[in-house]
Amino acid sequence: MDYKPYSPEWHRKRCLKEALDQYFDNYIPNNVIREDIFDIISERSESAYADWNRAEELISLLDSK
Repeated sequence: MDYKPYSPEWHRKRCLKEALDQYFDNYIPNNVIREDIFDIISERSESAYADWNRAEELISLLDSK
């Protein structure tokens, strides 16, 4: 998909392409690329879950008063 030059979508795609190019240029095995992607998504998920827990705790605290 082509995006309007210099749009946020264009920059996002460019960053992803540059990251993948580094993996390919360095002949990183596909299973390592896959594991790195899973690690990044897992870290993001854990962070989001921690934020959600903090919000839930705050709601409980506010409701109890």
